[in-house]
Amino acid sequence: MMRKTGRREDGKTRVGGVWRGGWRAVAGLTSLLSVPLIADAIAPRALRAQAPPRIAAVGSATADTGTVTYETGGIRVIQRQIAGDIAVANLYLLGGVRQVTWANAGIEPFFLEATERGTRAYSKDRLRRAMSRLGTGIITDADPDWSVFGIRATRATFDSTWAIFASRLMQPTLDSAEVELVRQQFLLGVSQRQDSPDALLEYLADSVTFDGHPYAIPTTGTEASLSRISVADLRAFQREQVVKSRMLLVVAGDIPRARIERLVGLTLARLPVGSYKWTLPDTLPRTKATSFAVDRQLPTNYIMGRYAGPKAGTKEYYALRITSAVLAGQLFGEIRSRRNLTYAVDAPFIERAVAAGGFYVTTVQPELTVDIMRQQLAAVRTGMINEEGLGRLIQQFLTQFYLDNETNANQADFLARSFLFEGDIRAVAKFEEQLRSVTPQDIQRAAQRYMRDVRWVYIGDAKRAPAKSFERF
Repeated sequence: MMRKTGRREDGKTRVGGVWRGGWRAVAGLTSLLSVPLIADAIAPRALRAQAPPRIAAVGSATADTGTVTYETGGIRVIQRQIAGDIAVANLYLLGGVRQVTWANAGIEPFFLEATERGTRAYSKDRLRRAMSRLGTGIITDADPDWSVFGIRATRATFDSTWAIFASRLMQPTLDSAEVELVRQQFLLGVSQRQDSPDALLEYLADSVTFDGHPYAIPTTGTEASLSRISVADLRAFQREQVVKSRMLLVVAGDIPRARIERLVGLTLARLPVGSYKWTLPDTLPRTKATSFAVDRQLPTNYIMGRYAGPKAGTKEYYALRITSAVLAGQLFGEIRSRRNLTYAVDAPFIERAVAAGGFYVTTVQPELTVDIMRQQLAAVRTGMINEEGLGRLIQQFLTQFYLDNETNANQADFLARSFLFEGDIRAVAKFEEQLRSVTPQDIQRAAQRYMRDVRWVYIGDAKRAPAKSFERF
């Protein structure tokens, strides 16, 4: 089983489709600015002396004119020519959790993992021997907006890996005994949520925050849904959902277009068309601030708050992205550096077709820490960001973003998000421009409009859960 992992522009690591653990990157932003960003803060002379320099967009559409989009065999393809031996192909099955219900949650990643257990052309043992001999990988990853089924290969091994990749998607045997083994793996993963406070926090935060919205459905399913999915359900899912209208293929590497067209024509082009049409999901529900506590005897208390954000492709989406970085820096500086109340604090921006944001901290002093979070949020809402400092923050943000998107796989993801969220691969070239256009006024408006009505999840000593402090958000 090979699942996709990665890092986002702020140094965060993916956990269940959300990006976490970026406080070290936030610390870098704080030290870069040297001074508070809020209200009447004055930038150091070194910052006032010159405007922040612009940086070249690593692998952007501006610098890389080899990025093209076309349709072949009824499938939309985005292809970026990148020199080197590594080749990546990501097939995005669009729709994500909007394609399922609570009753069959997790069926898509379940199906994709089960295909590794054998196809009509490759028995399980032959498939694994072939992959071992090639030294390549086929990855699966389930996100709320889509699932990814992808190839990690070299130019020399790409075609052979594609043959296995296509056979898995189009001709899986779905043997009942093998399906049962995969089911047990997924059930084990679900049960392990209870063993990890962070994993449980993520799961509960999505369920509580997005109640009434498809995003509340866990991408990898629940114990109840996974237990009831049958082989017949998997076969029906393949017939109805593995269709060309749900597919976006993104290729990043030194593979000629004609070669991709030939491979698609021999395989995926033969799939049914289907009637799916990609759209951005509805906006997230907004309710008053609430909290939910889980009583656990732990060395510290785990706290996460979430709020609904704007749709992708809007100016507010970019503004909230930067506002989250500003707030993360403020929280790190006050709660970790000055007060030493935690080893991990963050204000994550959750990058989905409809954004969300939030607060995260682990602390032995929950009420004090949450009150400080509220004070720092109030400063962002009511104060005005120093323009020079904001320019420096965006500069550092972009530098880290491009460094984290240098790999072929990350560039493929960036291209897919740009196309699906913005409707055009040219949006890749506009990413830096959009971020640099964010003003201090935009940040204040984003904080006022979106950073409210926070839904909280608390895991730890329930008697110390600061319910009244949570309600003030």
